[in-house]
Amino acid sequence: MAVSRDGENFEKPVIFQTPAGFDEGISLFKKVALELIGGGLTAIVGGLPGILNKDKSSLLDAPNLKDWNGKPIKSELEKEFGAPVYLENDAALAALGEAVYGSGKGKRIVAYLTISTGVGGARAVNGKINENIFGFEPGRQLMDGIHDLEYFCSGNSLKKRYGKEPEEISDPAVWEEATLWLARGIHNLTAFWSPDIIVLGGSVMLNRIFIDQLRFSLEEINKEHNSFPDIPELVLASLGDKSGLYGGLALAQSSVIS
Repeated sequence: MAVSRDGENFEKPVIFQTPAGFDEGISLFKKVALELIGGGLTAIVGGLPGILNKDKSSLLDAPNLKDWNGKPIKSELEKEFGAPVYLENDAALAALGEAVYGSGKGKRIVAYLTISTGVGGARAVNGKINENIFGFEPGRQLMDGIHDLEYFCSGNSLKKRYGKEPEEISDPAVWEEATLWLARGIHNLTAFWSPDIIVLGGSVMLNRIFIDQLRFSLEEINKEHNSFPDIPELVLASLGDKSGLYGGLALAQSSVIS
């Protein structure tokens, strides 16, 4: 969590583990927010790890926050803080942050993909999250008719499949396979989203997958299928763990300030 007093910048973030329980989470958010600003909030922007409902007021499916599913998150926060609340998928906020402030700055159509414990992402167009109904879930695209992209390259899936944390997996064959499947997924995203640039983030991507090898695999797939005149520019994310906060700031600027 971080506070912006001028709508242009945010102060030093406070980082804490999100409580598994909904009621405990709301209480903790209130406590930290009051410590940060003391009151008088103009608006709240928040990122949630899962699929939101159509009016973006609650979570439909958050695998790691089961007790939050179906709870009135937006209305509860508005009641607690007395300010309008704008909720988004956390990967979508990260995408917006990278598009406006990070590696996609200056590009019109930015696709963002995070490969971490899971696989998420979104598309930003002209500095705004592209319109959608249930959000973007690129990690759930089916790759072989049975398994989705997350199965092949997410940290949680790799841990289940190999019995080790991703950083402990040293077999090059594992990462060659993950890179190839990720390249296939990016090929699909290119067909769906037709972006100027694809920004790649997340702990697995930044620490275990080599972007040059990924680019080579994507180029080979493109040549084999003669899909596009050229592949989009591939770059690594530059905002780190603060990408969502930057995205929240950008969303506040477009939703609240303007």
